[in-house]
Amino acid sequence: MISTKLTELLGIDHPVVCAPMGSVSGGRLAGAVTAAGGLGLVGVSYGDAAFIDEHVAQAAEVGGVWGVGCVMFTFDDRPGLWDKVLGYAPPVIALSFGDAAQVNRYVAAAADAGSHVIVQVHDPEQAAVAVQAGASVLVAQGAEAGGHHKTQATLPLVPAVVEITQGAVPVVAAGGIADGRGLAAALALGADGVMMGTRFAATEESLATAGFKSHLVSAHTADTVDTRSFDVLRGIPWDEVYRARSVSNDFTRTWTGRDAELAALRATLEPEWTAAVARDDTTQRAMFAGEVLDLIQDIRPAAEVVGGVVADAEDILTGLARRIGVRTA
Repeated sequence: MISTKLTELLGIDHPVVCAPMGSVSGGRLAGAVTAAGGLGLVGVSYGDAAFIDEHVAQAAEVGGVWGVGCVMFTFDDRPGLWDKVLGYAPPVIALSFGDAAQVNRYVAAAADAGSHVIVQVHDPEQAAVAVQAGASVLVAQGAEAGGHHKTQATLPLVPAVVEITQGAVPVVAAGGIADGRGLAAALALGADGVMMGTRFAATEESLATAGFKSHLVSAHTADTVDTRSFDVLRGIPWDEVYRARSVSNDFTRTWTGRDAELAALRATLEPEWTAAVARDDTTQRAMFAGEVLDLIQDIRPAAEVVGGVVADAEDILTGLARRIGVRTA
């Protein structure tokens, strides 16, 4: 059993968090991770009322310590959906991708509702804002992550964020982590746990489609690309400092780096693309995945992922001093 400030604060058994991946982390996956002793998060990302009512309710029925992940800048444009999330009384709310004003506003609202508040950060400056706003936990997400990220890698980012917090709140490492080696490394960097996305997308309980899951197993890290093309096509106003790592396909090879041209053709192309997504056309759809693809060989139950990561990290931490010949006085 690995006990950290994160497990103690949240009352969970293992310092393993399932990333709240939109359209992938549903109620079944969140519930399975929570039931296995980690923290399961439902990803409501862009705020869809029907998805919230189905999947947040499903996670709530499982009980335990579970949560909801919200992309802050998108909730500002969808009145009523934030209150809908709070109405399910999630023990944890995970916030990401907001400016300083949004961080302060959403952290305060979630805390007032009685939730632990996790804030994802991508550089030390964002970490300082989140701590000042009253976040319960910080997630330091490096550029190895799937989906949206900035530029700093996990290895230097985590200790930099730990320095900012000065032990005031737990820090969770994210980006480039898929197994017990990643958890052990994160703990060595000063983190109190890990958040994994791509590894949990490749589980039996994830909402990832059959085509997406097949690519998670067969693709390699070298097959990923950082792109804004999916955001441009969907008209989602992401700040240009963020790119989204995805498995490359015909769509990304055609449109990455051609944002202005894609935006101009959006009215024509988006309906065709939406239809392709509906039929799980993996030559066109977004398949967000991180640099851990070389480590993912199979689709497993989420509980096996949690248990395996923790057991392997325990073995590594126990044997590390012996393996490298460290002596104590």
